[in-house]
Amino acid sequence: MATATTTTEEYGAKDIQILEGLEPVRKRPGMYIGSTDIRGLHHLVYEVVDNSIDEAMAGVCDRILVTIHADGSVSVEDNGRGIPVEPHPQSPKQSTLEVVMTKLHAGGKFGGDGYKQGSSGLHGVGVSAVNALSAYCRVEVKRGGKLWMQEYRAGKPVAPVKPVGTAHGTGTKTTFLPDLTIMETGDFQFETLAERFREMAYLNRELTIKIIDEREGREQDQTFYFDGGLKSFVRHLNKNRNVLMARPAYIERKVDKSLIEVALQYNDGYSETVFSFANGVNTVDGGSHVTGFRAALTRTLNEYARKANLLKEADANLSGDDVREGLTAAISVKLPEAQFEGQTKGKLNNADVRTQVENVVADMLAKYLEETPAEGKRIVEKCINASRARDAARRARELVRRKDVLDSTLPGKLADCSERNPARCELYLVEGDSAGGSAKQGRDRHFQAILPLRGKILNVERARLDRMLSSEEIKNIITALGTGIGDTFQYDKLRYSRIILMSDADVDGSHIRTLLLTFFFRHMEHLITNGNLYIAQPPLYRIQVGKQRHYVYTEQERDEFLARLGTGRNATVSRYKGLGEMDPEELWETTMNPSTRTILQVTIEDAIKADETFTMLMGDEVAPRKRFIESHAQDVKNLDV
Repeated sequence: MATATTTTEEYGAKDIQILEGLEPVRKRPGMYIGSTDIRGLHHLVYEVVDNSIDEAMAGVCDRILVTIHADGSVSVEDNGRGIPVEPHPQSPKQSTLEVVMTKLHAGGKFGGDGYKQGSSGLHGVGVSAVNALSAYCRVEVKRGGKLWMQEYRAGKPVAPVKPVGTAHGTGTKTTFLPDLTIMETGDFQFETLAERFREMAYLNRELTIKIIDEREGREQDQTFYFDGGLKSFVRHLNKNRNVLMARPAYIERKVDKSLIEVALQYNDGYSETVFSFANGVNTVDGGSHVTGFRAALTRTLNEYARKANLLKEADANLSGDDVREGLTAAISVKLPEAQFEGQTKGKLNNADVRTQVENVVADMLAKYLEETPAEGKRIVEKCINASRARDAARRARELVRRKDVLDSTLPGKLADCSERNPARCELYLVEGDSAGGSAKQGRDRHFQAILPLRGKILNVERARLDRMLSSEEIKNIITALGTGIGDTFQYDKLRYSRIILMSDADVDGSHIRTLLLTFFFRHMEHLITNGNLYIAQPPLYRIQVGKQRHYVYTEQERDEFLARLGTGRNATVSRYKGLGEMDPEELWETTMNPSTRTILQVTIEDAIKADETFTMLMGDEVAPRKRFIESHAQDVKNLDV
């Protein structure tokens, strides 16, 4: 074994590496695209498309075509200005196109005149990172009446930029094939990409985005174009809800160098749906533009309610929570210099944007309420009812709030674990007392806690907070987790790093699981986004061969196992109707033992699509749900009759 002295002597200048060009991207791809899994794969497409979106935001592009080719490559083509091809002033021996594609932090978004209205890519690493992570990349540029082209392998140019023909108009076409020695998958998901492009089309009015899939057996295409901008977006979000406003309130206004666009519409539901964007980036954590929007909403509705005598002198003002119940809104700001918090750009920090958005929204909403007094009255009355329910909910919340995790009274049905480090603990939410009993006996008491749930919990999509908090099962869940909900949610109080939903593999079990997912999505979304929520996968069949037991999780696995077994051996196949049929040893072995179990992590790839799906499946409107069932009836498997 080497001594400390020897180690120090061996460590010298030769051990310090300098990564040139795009080598850092290939060595550490996660730093540039987040991950190398399916999310990172799609991020490659988004980075290229974002450049075309920036051209649209600059007013010089109105068409974008994205094609998934049969060989697994993707091309993105726009009719923007085209990447410049002349020699770059700081690197005269290289074409500007080559500089953009092969050097990090090279782009037109660092304060020059190329993108005065703002851009979504501010770090100058997007398209060069895509090039670095591609086995093959080709860029074609229409500019100056010529078609210019350059090809790359693993981020390195094959030959200099050269003209390969004549061209009409201007634009850029980038084609790349992901490098599967770095990326974990090359299987692009059409639906995921299409949903992202739908969102982009809403944010950029009168921009056409078309996506085509040319892969064999998967051929399809979709085109997105919305001349209503965010108005169309809000209508889309509310399509399965009963609205209180005949049309969304909408405004688009330029303030100084910022372009502000806002649309809002109330519905008779109880959840708030607000999406915010800055330079086309979905700011999932909000920021100054959202703060300004909320301030204007609360102030304007209170002023209108007082003026219309809907709030009496003795009445307290409506709170922010009151005025946001049943609200669907979209906020988009486009800025020359957007300042984001963190690498993920989840929060906008531009301080001056708050005042700009607040003034614009106040003007828009005040005008709308004056012009539509009947709708204004309905909105204020809903807010007043929300205020009354909020008071009741506050009293109910006090019953479930825990000031200190260890000293608070936990639910009597909870079989807690002995471990006190949340990072090592997990909580099983188990359908039924019978299965809960087996789980309690079969678990590892050191780190596994069990909370049995009786029957189906309340559908929170159709219930106000006060009614939800009167549900014993929901109160038990909130108390056991220790985080609180809504505005009082405290992630650092979470008592378990994994919350695992364990229900029967039948229709009722699926319904219970969906009700639980709805609760977590609407009231504890941070647990999903932070990766704390899981779904247990109990086996569907037990196959007894002599004294040996084998467990399979699907009908296909059952058939394959029996086929391998052959006809010479007798096997007894038993289908589990529910978790309660398993003895504690079976439940531990198949569903709870970390070394042998399978659990699925719940994620939200697209919050907009998730919101739409939960509203459709769990909301009051029957017609959309009926259409969904009819269109997917042929896809159902393992339906209990």
